[in-house]
Amino acid sequence: MKQMRQILAVLLFIVSAPAVFSQADQECIVKYNLFKGDYSAGKYDAAYENWLWTMDNCPTLTVNIYKLGIKIAENRLETATSEADKAAAEKLVERVYTQRLENFPQDLARVYSDLATFKDSHGASEDEVFALLEKCFKADPTEVSPTNIYRYFDIILNKYKDTNPQKVFDTYDEVGEGIELKRDEYSKQLDIINAKDSTTLSDKDKRSKLAIDQTLNNLELVEEGLDAKLSAISTCENLIPLNKKYFEDNKTNTVWLKRAVSRMYNKECTDDPFYDILVEAYVKADPSPRASVFYAGILVKKGETNKAMEYFKKAIDQETDSYSRAKYALRVAEILRKKGRMAESRSYAYKAIEYQPTMGKAYLLIASMYAASANSCGDDVVSKRMVYVAALNKAIKAKSVDPSISSLANRFIASYSENVPSKKDLFVAGVESGTSHKIGCWINETVIVP
Repeated sequence: MKQMRQILAVLLFIVSAPAVFSQADQECIVKYNLFKGDYSAGKYDAAYENWLWTMDNCPTLTVNIYKLGIKIAENRLETATSEADKAAAEKLVERVYTQRLENFPQDLARVYSDLATFKDSHGASEDEVFALLEKCFKADPTEVSPTNIYRYFDIILNKYKDTNPQKVFDTYDEVGEGIELKRDEYSKQLDIINAKDSTTLSDKDKRSKLAIDQTLNNLELVEEGLDAKLSAISTCENLIPLNKKYFEDNKTNTVWLKRAVSRMYNKECTDDPFYDILVEAYVKADPSPRASVFYAGILVKKGETNKAMEYFKKAIDQETDSYSRAKYALRVAEILRKKGRMAESRSYAYKAIEYQPTMGKAYLLIASMYAASANSCGDDVVSKRMVYVAALNKAIKAKSVDPSISSLANRFIASYSENVPSKKDLFVAGVESGTSHKIGCWINETVIVP
């Protein structure tokens, strides 16, 4: 019965072939199905001859020739025993990539990224690898693998850090925007899975969740690595004169202004008067929700709080994408925290979480504000240390909802864990483990005594 179904499937494919493959002759279709059958059974050696014939004679038949063929070619490379066979197999793998690009110029970025990875691991020059990665980023930065994101920026940094720092910063921004888009894409997928009943998740959802968690972790590691590499030159002492140098030529360039403002904000260069000039130019060139958030920050700095809050609300209300809303709400929370407006900051952090449930950074922001308030929100050893319990809970929550910040959350968790009440503290104060404890002041939260 199974054999009969396979025969019928092939016959159906052949009958429908003219509609699907109008330029393919009968032999191409037969050879394609023969190699595909062996491929599906894991018989790569058996599939080789028919696959190679199809690639030679029917290069435009279907993109599957290349999607499946890359595994057949890589298998030849893995099993090659002589240097001559290895060299031939390497050329074959490269041919699969290049021929796919010629005949099916879709998913260009992904193919360039995979080809760059292959050539990088097989002795290609740095210039050759960089040329492929550059094509990849121009096609679609979200399709670049985390490893290649790091590799691309590393090459740029080494080439231009002394001669053209602006190019380094521009590349960093482009790479960062690509990482942000990838993180949003995977976070949305994760939110969908997390919204389901965890006890009835399908095996497919479980596998997807593990894969997404790993990808988000990898993106976090890449981002930390990029920040570490850039830290030496991304200081206020370097950023301010550099931005001043290029400001006149770019004061109506919305992309340049957005990046310049973001860099100075992230590096806490906001006290310099030139930051205000940049933000005002940004708002004038691009009266967007994002620009409004930065402008509201200036108003807070000037003491125009009511006007600033109007801009904050306007920025979030104008945005339609929930993930963008979450980012703006978190930015508002960060600005308010710097001004010591803790309760309002927390309120906006929770708004961010409402818009994006996997936004762990919002929980970490709340955790850091709690920890900073330990002395003012407690009047004895235990009550002060219980504030760290509240902070610890938020840090643990951050890690549980957002795998992309696991290593950062772990640092928060380790720090707060050291400051929770000890058994001796609880004994001396006559406080029992497992009881409820109400934290006062602006926190106003009940936690369980550890």
